[in-house]
Amino acid sequence: MVTAKKIGVLAGGTSAEREVSLKSGNAILKALQELGYDAVFIDASENLCEALRTNGIEMAFLALHGGHGENGAVQGLLEVTGIPYTGSGILASAVAMDKIASKKIFLYHGVPVTPFSVINKQDCSADSIVKTMPFGMPWVVKPSAEGSSIGVSIVKTVAELEGALKDAFAYGETVIIEKYVKGKEIQIGILGDRALGGVEVRPSKEFYSYEAKYTPGMTQYILPPEIDKADYEKLCSSALEAHRALGCKGFSRVDFILDGDGIGYILEINTLPGMTETSLLPKIAKLAGIEFPQLVEEMLRLAVSEWSVMPR
Repeated sequence: MVTAKKIGVLAGGTSAEREVSLKSGNAILKALQELGYDAVFIDASENLCEALRTNGIEMAFLALHGGHGENGAVQGLLEVTGIPYTGSGILASAVAMDKIASKKIFLYHGVPVTPFSVINKQDCSADSIVKTMPFGMPWVVKPSAEGSSIGVSIVKTVAELEGALKDAFAYGETVIIEKYVKGKEIQIGILGDRALGGVEVRPSKEFYSYEAKYTPGMTQYILPPEIDKADYEKLCSSALEAHRALGCKGFSRVDFILDGDGIGYILEINTLPGMTETSLLPKIAKLAGIEFPQLVEEMLRLAVSEWSVMPR
């Protein structure tokens, strides 16, 4: 057994990804309890400090997606209260959640990103955006700090832009407009300090939207991806480089779009990816010979190891 400490599985929260987080949390809890760990479920949408205290939590297993759970806020609370936790720390979580900041770091480290422009809410006149955008349509319009493709639209005409901006601005004061790149969507799983492999997602819709992600039958998952071996190896290498560049710890899922020329453009890093038994990181782990309970335990082991060498 990795630890005898009482583990709180933190899930739910208040973000737009609450329902997915609840499913991840329950799957993790089930795995931990079956492995013999003293673990309880904690809904982080309630008074989290009080819940941690009254349940006697000594270690947190984070199953939160989006919002305060993935932007470093909950990680900061746990550090202040002296409770070790799984996954990336405050800074890496915050930067990974901020698509603008993370893109700049990826560029610095030579990891390709699609051409993009940042739009503030006060500057969101559709006409002015069209006139000043340095690249042509189609565009991908997305919030600067949300996950699960929430608020994301593909815009092919000026008439579609206003509605796309409205959807994206519902989740924050800034949005990103990216040049649309047609290609294969490949997601690479990182565990510890190695790339486990990847999955190719083939949504029935135009892109891997929230609906395509969470509606059964709307997406095909190809394991391993049906791409050139050299391109696959390059994506795995780029994913690990991106993971390290942000200072991520423990595990992550790195999402790419691979174009027809074999260029893998990074879309984002998920520091707390979905963890139901049918989520993508568990699928990738299974391809690498790691079953779901063992994946959960390895995530816990990595956290225990990380915290054992940190100054307290």
